[in-house]
Amino acid sequence: MKFDFSSLQTTAPLLGDSGGFSAAPSFEVPVTDDFDGFQKEAIQMVKPAKGTTTLAFIFKDGVMVAADSRASMGGYISSQSVKKIIEINPYMLGTMAGGAADCQFWHRNLGIKCRLHELANKRRISVTGASKLLANILYSYRGMGLSVGTMIAGWDETGPGLYYVDSEGGRLKGMRFSVGSGSPYAYGVLDNGYRYDMSVEEAAELARRAIYHATFRDGASGGVASVYHVGPNGWKKLSGDDVGELHYTYYPVTPETVEQEMVEVGAA
Repeated sequence: MKFDFSSLQTTAPLLGDSGGFSAAPSFEVPVTDDFDGFQKEAIQMVKPAKGTTTLAFIFKDGVMVAADSRASMGGYISSQSVKKIIEINPYMLGTMAGGAADCQFWHRNLGIKCRLHELANKRRISVTGASKLLANILYSYRGMGLSVGTMIAGWDETGPGLYYVDSEGGRLKGMRFSVGSGSPYAYGVLDNGYRYDMSVEEAAELARRAIYHATFRDGASGGVASVYHVGPNGWKKLSGDDVGELHYTYYPVTPETVEQEMVEVGAA
């Protein structure tokens, strides 16, 4: 039996003109005094575009959290079923925006640290403490290429809490946030319909409608609009609706009336 190894042979000549081995291909090393800055610029050049829509807001009965489920790789949709709302503990949720792997890993890591805090101190960690813990961790990795834009929402001894945390170590406390490429559209709906004294049903509908309108206008958002409520008894998933079906819920198709056709009357 004879094996054909022709497909494994390289096309580059191994021997030079003089009969010796040819020199290996080389490239110029960039001349720079600030290698860290050069590395950051290089990462931004090859960084794929990301898109998502997540939102959360505080109202009288707790915190409402909602997100879409589409993941993109550059200009391509890689998944329509990504779980962007991660349960950190039974009373706290985190949202994903940015790099999916970065967000998932650090949210799981935060859940472990929150559980260890609970075991050591015999009490649940506060939303303030959990968000500060995550912000400190991400700050220590600043400049290393992480892409995280998250919201930490939950209920503790002081009531509802909501914080925004990003991969640069930034941390903001607020009443309502939206993160992702579809956030400008979601903010438009939220700012128009938000009231602190809403019922749970009204707040859930506002969050669902904001996610739908963001997915309708933003090509990198879509899939399923998931809505969670965090109250004094913990979090609960209220709904998960396909945004394609929500479109016909908000804009039902009405049958158009056909005008009466003119019929040619024959000669008497």
